[in-house]
Amino acid sequence: MADRQPLKSAQQDSRPRWAFPPLGTRAPGGTQTVPPPPRCWRAVSLSDLPEPGAPPPPGPDDPRRWLGATALLDLEDPRLRVRARSLTQLCKTEREKVLSVYAFVKRLPFTKPLKLQPRTARQVLDAGRGDSPDKATLLVALLRSAGIPARLHWYEFNGEVMRGLVPSLSSGGRPAVEVWAQGRWVGTDTYIFDAAYMAAARQRLKDLGWTWGYGIHREGHAIWNGLDGAWVGGSPPAEDPMVLEDHGCYDDVLAFSASEAYRKRRRPLTRSLHWNMVAPLMERAIRELRAGDGPASPPQAERETS
Repeated sequence: MADRQPLKSAQQDSRPRWAFPPLGTRAPGGTQTVPPPPRCWRAVSLSDLPEPGAPPPPGPDDPRRWLGATALLDLEDPRLRVRARSLTQLCKTEREKVLSVYAFVKRLPFTKPLKLQPRTARQVLDAGRGDSPDKATLLVALLRSAGIPARLHWYEFNGEVMRGLVPSLSSGGRPAVEVWAQGRWVGTDTYIFDAAYMAAARQRLKDLGWTWGYGIHREGHAIWNGLDGAWVGGSPPAEDPMVLEDHGCYDDVLAFSASEAYRKRRRPLTRSLHWNMVAPLMERAIRELRAGDGPASPPQAERETS
């Protein structure tokens, strides 16, 4: 009898016990081909599967998509809910509700405060004033609290629009607010500037002979009727020569700041530091504009031909 070879120990044979010989080899002492290893499948939870007959998730333009709360849209805040109720409880139609909320936010004075982070809707309500992201946050939150779908639509503008407020700005972004009205999305950015600021800015542009500046066009819209688009640039964004880029729709300022569109164009920290550096200059320019102070005519190099 031939000597038997000693069995290899586990240390000598490092091949896993479940390993299969290469495909196509013959099993010892037989003629069958060794089968391939079994496939592994990921376990799927029943919660991953849609309910039978369940509707598909809402698409990007479905109004149901734009009703929820976020970190900045603190819809469960008691004071915010009371304010939304007080603004809409006597309204008979959806349009009346929209215009009541819009008018309240528009009346808040336009300012440029120092901010280390975006403000929540409640913080803007407590402050009673704010810049375009602040007022947009409050407007969307109050509308959603009243059961009306609303969202931000962010656009990038030529820096010439902000002439008179910010020196040497190549471009800047700001949100329009879109509201679901009569089966379609209707947008406006006229909520940004209160009536006193708008009147003073228009007069200053006429005095200086400028077409653009102080955030507006000289012939831009001042108010919104709740049915059609209204724009301080005087034209819809798709037709506005000052609009450089359409960044799309978002729930709030944080959602836009986290988007690829935002991060491709700027570093968030750098952008925040820049605006905090120019905020005191903007605030002073706003105060002078409201008070009627400032040059009666621009330097010759800055004068435009209308």
